[in-house]
Amino acid sequence: MKKLLLLLIIFCSQIVFTKTKEEIYKELGKLPGLNEEIGAPTLPNTDLDEINKFGEKIGTRILEKNMTVILENKVNVFVPLEIISDIDIEALIVDDEKIEIPFEVEFNKTPKKKDYYKLHYSENKIDIDNDGRVDTYIYSTPYINTKIKKDNIVYIDGEKISKEGTFKKKIYMTIEVVE
Repeated sequence: MKKLLLLLIIFCSQIVFTKTKEEIYKELGKLPGLNEEIGAPTLPNTDLDEINKFGEKIGTRILEKNMTVILENKVNVFVPLEIISDIDIEALIVDDEKIEIPFEVEFNKTPKKKDYYKLHYSENKIDIDNDGRVDTYIYSTPYINTKIKKDNIVYIDGEKISKEGTFKKKIYMTIEVVE
């Protein structure tokens, strides 16, 4: 019973003596050394005695000038146009079949300038089966003027594919600025 009473007293005292966040912030605003007009720390206004590690005075630094500088900073943040979509194209080609696969590319925003950005592919004429004949083409209108670019096509000519199998190829897209 005594232990329970002691715990209850400790718990109540914690509640009574605990400060709220508002009270802590008010106390922080009243710290010595703060200039209340501008909210900046005050600067020293007396000379400083230099003391070595043994506690002996070895000299005095003389205060020549004292000033407070307040700076205002404005920043313009520019978010560049970026590609935010990955595209996986899977196709099954039977014999000499020729197919067109449309695809979309999504960007992080709509460009502010018309006909200023171009979509560039690391390759747009591809030999998918490595037999020396180009069999896959990527067509796309040159300029990016919308957030989602829909007029893109992968054209695969099955007549030029001479080997059977599953083929994979990574093509990288970048955005170029027209200058």
